[in-house]
Amino acid sequence: MSSAQGVMRVCSMPSPFGELALIWQAGSRPRLHYICLPEESFPVRFGSLQKGSCTEIEGLAEAVQRVLAGEAAMFDWMLLALEQCSPFQQRVLLAEYEVPRGQVTTYGLLARHLGCPQAGRAVGQALGRNPFPLLIPCHRAVRADGHLGGYRGGLAMKRYLLEAEGVAISPEGKVLVERFCYAI
Repeated sequence: MSSAQGVMRVCSMPSPFGELALIWQAGSRPRLHYICLPEESFPVRFGSLQKGSCTEIEGLAEAVQRVLAGEAAMFDWMLLALEQCSPFQQRVLLAEYEVPRGQVTTYGLLARHLGCPQAGRAVGQALGRNPFPLLIPCHRAVRADGHLGGYRGGLAMKRYLLEAEGVAISPEGKVLVERFCYAI
């Protein structure tokens, strides 16, 4: 890695759905800014990107691979550039991160958990703009009726991720769970 501070870099990796890319910033401590899912274009705001990686980013890439395999993934939160998110989105992302593997919540229950019971739609929008999918498992949030809802990587990817964690899903795309996380 070059010693240039602030240079935006990209590290690509395979997935069952195509190539993923981790967009990160070089510096004294590298910072992940975005995970680009397959079929997604690199966000224009990052400008031109240099290919590259480092030990810390390789660790995040390994965590992503574990998530894709349905396994638990630990990583250093300080490597995520959460400051690029609004305070509300940060709260949503941190609460979604707390949903355990193999469980799901709904957008409305997550909103209620955050003390904003009328903000289910805002929670869904915050998760839809999650710059760190897979590491912050927004695939674990579903609609109130149990149907999958949306996912930036597509519904096939969302279904795959949930099933890899042991969540049963009906052929119609409804999670088959006894209880949602954050339900009272």
